[in-house]
Amino acid sequence: MSAGGGRAFAWQVFPPMPTCRVYGTVAYQDGHLLVLGGCGRAGLPLDTAETLDMASHTWLALAPLPTARAGAAAVVLGKQVLVVGGVDEVQSPVAAVEAFLMDEGRWERRATLPQAAMGVATVERDGMVYALGGMGPDTAPQAQVRVYEPRRDCWLSLPSMPTPCYGASTFLHGNKIYVLGSWTKLPRSLRMRDKRADFVVGSLGGHIVAIGGLGNQPCPLGSVESFSLAQRRWEALPAMPTARCSCSSLQAGPRLFVIGGVAQGPSQAVEALCLRDGV
Repeated sequence: MSAGGGRAFAWQVFPPMPTCRVYGTVAYQDGHLLVLGGCGRAGLPLDTAETLDMASHTWLALAPLPTARAGAAAVVLGKQVLVVGGVDEVQSPVAAVEAFLMDEGRWERRATLPQAAMGVATVERDGMVYALGGMGPDTAPQAQVRVYEPRRDCWLSLPSMPTPCYGASTFLHGNKIYVLGSWTKLPRSLRMRDKRADFVVGSLGGHIVAIGGLGNQPCPLGSVESFSLAQRRWEALPAMPTARCSCSSLQAGPRLFVIGGVAQGPSQAVEALCLRDGV
């Protein structure tokens, strides 16, 4: 059922991360929010890994990533979290793939990507991990599609995408993987209320939501708006508790987590836009 009006949404504020970061990699596994890597105050990739226990609302430090990186992709495979690609301290894409074993609290290296890449889009289906697109050392978007077989610890090449893409959104529907990276310009009546870039976008209760980002001012935006697919119009939602841009995000049930990013500098904030109970 579609949520109606801004009153259907509310913000939930969680304890801040111990480590401020931007471009962190996030995953949700069995009631734990994991935040991995990213860039810290010095602007260099981190190997720091932390997890928020959603029951106790406490942060715990995890074993550091074997490869410090920012902007990596993450996929949950049962009790493992696979971290794929990203960018290193010299701003070069990496091919490293590593798995965090939740029950054992340790990392294991996995077969590397066939080509180093950042901005890879990943999706899991039937225990296999599909890695699509990305950007290589030549800064050109890639069209490669690779599939990871955990039992054999190997990557196999699949037919390339028709359109190279970097940082695309992907989702699985039935037996098809959809890759979204192209846009059609909408009429003025359907444009967002606020001009913004580098913002979080997600879907809650039949609405597309746009959160924070950068507008025409030097400071990040705190405004939030939603587009009703049924009514085909934008409306204002409750503002972010902490105005930010360049945030990591993760959808988990009725929550859209907005994590880290840039406020005055790299942020520790962890907040979630939620549907109110009964909506």
